[in-house]
Amino acid sequence: MSFIPLKPIPIKDRVSMIFIQYGQIDVLDGAFVVIDKAGIRTQIPVGSVACIMLEPGTRVSHGAARLASQVGTLLVWVGEAGVRLYASGQPGGARADRLLYQARLALDDDLRLRVVRKMYQFRFGEPAPKRRSVEQLRGIEGARVKQTYKLLAKQYGVVWHGRSYDTKNWSAGDVANRCLSAATACLYGISEAAVLAAGYAPAVGFIHTGKPLSFVYDIADLFKFDTVAPLAFRIAAKNLRDPDRAIRLACRDIFREKKILKRIIPSIEEVLAAGEIEPPKPPPESVPPAIPPAESVGDSGHRST
Repeated sequence: MSFIPLKPIPIKDRVSMIFIQYGQIDVLDGAFVVIDKAGIRTQIPVGSVACIMLEPGTRVSHGAARLASQVGTLLVWVGEAGVRLYASGQPGGARADRLLYQARLALDDDLRLRVVRKMYQFRFGEPAPKRRSVEQLRGIEGARVKQTYKLLAKQYGVVWHGRSYDTKNWSAGDVANRCLSAATACLYGISEAAVLAAGYAPAVGFIHTGKPLSFVYDIADLFKFDTVAPLAFRIAAKNLRDPDRAIRLACRDIFREKKILKRIIPSIEEVLAAGEIEPPKPPPESVPPAIPPAESVGDSGHRST
């Protein structure tokens, strides 16, 4: 039987995410498996998942990390309930032209403002106020976000004292903030997977800046109030014994219902196109690779193996 090399499939055709806790992840007989303390094996269809969130108590073998990279699945090491990021794999971001295009848009003040204005319009369904700087639009956006949280709390009958949480003491936060943090972490995970799959850099943001996931936050915010924010308040209102688990399951369902994975990459291209420039072409003196990369059915940023 001949060997068939593994290739990534497009993000839009995948399951959004799964969480794994307290288990050894390895590759056995060519399959990606989780082995619990009792030795029970659970096979994970790694190539059909956009993002795997690895919680405390999880160990990953070299073979498992390699297989995830081959099929373009993002591995994210997180804290309790997924709200604190420790590290992440990078199965994408392999397009120099996309990275240079993104960097040019972010470095030019006029182009950056165009992109920010488009993000504002995308998020709130109306044009951004005229003659406003990026900093001013960020302030207007922040005020609208606070007001939206108040309205959602009122709609679902949840006591709300503002956005506040302590990543070092997760249980100390109120239920509404915990639900919102857990739901947002889920959205950040699949947004990072999409940003990398599209060939862009997570750190080069437009509204958010100076953080390793600035662009991820920019893109996730485009969908937050259409998906996870109302969901978080709805779950918080139920006073469940385990709201963190309920949030994860509900996020998975709403991502599927809203077809988020099919929308993220086209939305990235849409907001960046507001800069009205083209991605750079290779310089005349550029030399093609000695070994041409293999064709891939995955997204632009997925590495060919």
